[in-house]
Amino acid sequence: RQIGYRQEAQRLGGIGSCGRELCCSTWLTDFRSVSTSAARYQQLSLNPQKLAGQCGKLKCCLNYELDMYLDVLKDFPAQDSKLFTEKGMAFCQKTDIFKGLLWFSYKEDPANWHTLTKEQVHEILLKNKQKEKVASLEMYAANNLEEEPTLFENTVGQDSLTRFDRPKNNNRRKKNKKRRKPLKPSNKNA
Repeated sequence: RQIGYRQEAQRLGGIGSCGRELCCSTWLTDFRSVSTSAARYQQLSLNPQKLAGQCGKLKCCLNYELDMYLDVLKDFPAQDSKLFTEKGMAFCQKTDIFKGLLWFSYKEDPANWHTLTKEQVHEILLKNKQKEKVASLEMYAANNLEEEPTLFENTVGQDSLTRFDRPKNNNRRKKNKKRRKPLKPSNKNA
């Protein structure tokens, strides 16, 4: 009988990109349809080579965390929301749902992004609904400037990228490079 690509991958088995045995060959019994919108909600790049499993279809695991992403995104402002300030209109450029941050830039200056929390964005949107304009995004973004604590400590001293760029000590090389005296020709007759 004829089987689909997913059923063939289930039958053959293998190791997935996560390093574990394929879900379809171990525990997954029903194959729900997977769409690219699942990757969009999770803010993954829409690269077909990275999103495709061994069967050539979209990876089944894109559906695993989708419900959690959808629940978290309910509290976030819409991706196409616009903020009106006295400096001009600002657009949302990027969202980080794990940290609760959004990056906005002015229409006139799209390269300069300002980091805002989702609460700050909701506050600005509420003021915009009441026909009020905030002074600027910089006023809100200045409150968010915190240095992240260093989670890594250099104990060995081997993480420097410029450690090979230091000038070499030429004196040491000269000491090691002693000129050898030429060997005297041996006397074969002796």
